[in-house]
Amino acid sequence: MIPTGFKQSFELPDGRLVTIETGKLAKQADGAVVVTVGKTMLLATVVSAKEAKEDVDFMPLSVDYKEKYASTGKFPGGFFKREGRPSDYEVLISRLIDRALRPLFPDDYHAETQVLINLISGDATVPPDAFAALAASAALAVSDIPFNGPISEVRVARINGEFVINPNFDALPEADLDLMVAATVENIMMVEGESKEVSEATMLEALKIAHDAIRVQCKAQLDLAAQIEKANPKRVYCHEKNDEALEAAVAAFAYQPCYEIALKGNPNKHERAAAFEAVRDQFIETLPEEEREEKKLLVKKYFHDTEKKAVRDAILNDRVRLDGRKLNEIRPIWCEVDYLPSAHGSAVFTRGETQSLVTVTLGSKMDEQTIDGAVVTGTSNFFLHYNFPSFSTGEAKPNRGVGRREIGHGNLAERALKPMIPTGEANPYTIRVVSDILESNGSSSMASVCGGTLALLDAGVKISRPVAGIAMGLISADKGHKFAVLSDILGDEDHLGDMDFKVTGTKDGITACQMDIKVDGLTYEVLEIALEQARQGRMHILGEMAKAITEPREDYKEFVPRIEKLTIPKEFIGAVIGPGGKIIQEMQRETGTTIVIEEKGEFGIIDIVSADKNSIEMAKARIRAIVAVPEVGEEYLGTVKSLQPFGAFVEILPGKDGLLHISEIEWRRLETMEGILNVGDKVKVKLIEVDAKTGKLRLSRKVLLPKPEGMPEEKPAERRHEPRGDRRNDQRRDGGRSDNRPYHNRDRN
Repeated sequence: MIPTGFKQSFELPDGRLVTIETGKLAKQADGAVVVTVGKTMLLATVVSAKEAKEDVDFMPLSVDYKEKYASTGKFPGGFFKREGRPSDYEVLISRLIDRALRPLFPDDYHAETQVLINLISGDATVPPDAFAALAASAALAVSDIPFNGPISEVRVARINGEFVINPNFDALPEADLDLMVAATVENIMMVEGESKEVSEATMLEALKIAHDAIRVQCKAQLDLAAQIEKANPKRVYCHEKNDEALEAAVAAFAYQPCYEIALKGNPNKHERAAAFEAVRDQFIETLPEEEREEKKLLVKKYFHDTEKKAVRDAILNDRVRLDGRKLNEIRPIWCEVDYLPSAHGSAVFTRGETQSLVTVTLGSKMDEQTIDGAVVTGTSNFFLHYNFPSFSTGEAKPNRGVGRREIGHGNLAERALKPMIPTGEANPYTIRVVSDILESNGSSSMASVCGGTLALLDAGVKISRPVAGIAMGLISADKGHKFAVLSDILGDEDHLGDMDFKVTGTKDGITACQMDIKVDGLTYEVLEIALEQARQGRMHILGEMAKAITEPREDYKEFVPRIEKLTIPKEFIGAVIGPGGKIIQEMQRETGTTIVIEEKGEFGIIDIVSADKNSIEMAKARIRAIVAVPEVGEEYLGTVKSLQPFGAFVEILPGKDGLLHISEIEWRRLETMEGILNVGDKVKVKLIEVDAKTGKLRLSRKVLLPKPEGMPEEKPAERRHEPRGDRRNDQRRDGGRSDNRPYHNRDRN
């Protein structure tokens, strides 16, 4: 008997029905739900260990989103033909869910917890990422795992001036704002998205509209959870051993020294860290020697809490930051462009103790990034990669490859710059930007945006306007009634604070944002202040960047490959490529160019790539000759390809030859072809006729020669015609074909 399970449904603002079902699939997980909208189905499961591991004082949460290729009737690529490591797209969705869920687990809950979301049925029109966090939260809601949710997540886009919740794929290209927003019933928890220079007021309005839609989805989860016996009440746990006397002793000893260190305002993070550690070590020295090792872990935990409170209090009470800056002050900035002589574009951007070395490489269509997912497919001609080596923070760690954080930070910087990248014929290149972080003390992704802008300008890419980025922070108390908004936050301020709000944009508006909130009760008033303070900071940073470069180079550097486009009729693509690619390969070899052909509609779009302009001109001339249509009355310098008793076949254009009859070679009468012409000879001829039925070309050499005096005018009827045997010779030359196809089409068929 098929189990019925439990269901709860709600409608999206456009009337589409979303259903959450539990109790039918994956029943051995602590929580499992299937979210269905149209043909799209997401299975989310959650499992949490019953006990925490020894000496674990954090939340070991893992969140993985995976798209099954079978969900859309596709085979995975590659040799093994099975799903492998997650794509960047899947990693980014996993991060969105993780960032929304993680702050809502109890601070003292340390059991290993795994959340898995699988796309099990996909619809090519419905973006599944907008429903993945809903599925994850619903799985937690119907489980016995402690969680201060539920949350949900929606996409809000502004399309033709109207805000739309969870639009379909086909509508997104028309959007000038595309945000993913996660929230509980009361508070926004996470924001990430891109826009085309929208205002701060528009951004706030979008957040409010998204939050209204999220409240409906949270209520549906609560209604479903109320029906599940296992979810009421949640499990009882004890994952921390506390020593209240020791906690009080640490606070009494360390609070004031930590407060004083915070007030000194030292801009060197290593010196600050050493000063705080010295206070901690001094307290450990006060403990009996036999207790020090046993209590060391608890002391570190309580000292961290004390240090955090002291620093936050110093900012709230004295309005002084760890490095001595004012709340809205930006760290010192210096920039340099054209730093790397062999790179197509390069820049160094340094802000305080954060430094990014950025390079730009320009390539052809062959360098485009291929995207081959279960739902999202296509190509990208602009992408940004972010690298965060351990030496940037003075640490020695093994290189484990690109991590989720690097993928996420790179994607944010890419979204920030992408709206300013020229499209269509204004940008023939594939553009790769790479940001290598050489020093890090907060806001390295925003340094990548600033450095990326400078490197693009140095490369000569005609971006619309420069883009800068800034990370905003928040310290709050008394449920948000007392707060301080911080501009250009340090790594410590990010760690100890309540918000990390990254905003990028031009002088005209916002191009991307990312926000993570760690506290309840963040009001729209605080967000409004943060956005305005971010705008002022962005203007300051753009001014500092302008000291290095303000406009794109007039021309690309001399060693940058140039790309010129040709458009040809679709039917000539085969002639340019040649049998087995023979013609195009020969052209590339002889001209030293790279030639890329793409069929678009009724045309072939050809990119000719080379750093040498003469090489490009040579390739263009070769291609134009191939696609040229012979015209009656035009003169050509042809090449003799073969000799026949009745004349010669002369190639006047690549792949296009015609008959130079023996009677059209000279004004005098010739009885034989012997000694008249040789294969390979260059001969100047005129096209005198194109046969209307066969398309064959008839050439004449004699009409270009002076006519001897006294020679009578030749009447058309007196022209010699090729003998009957000539047609058989033509057929042998054409491989026995008698289909009367034009010569210039033979190489394509």
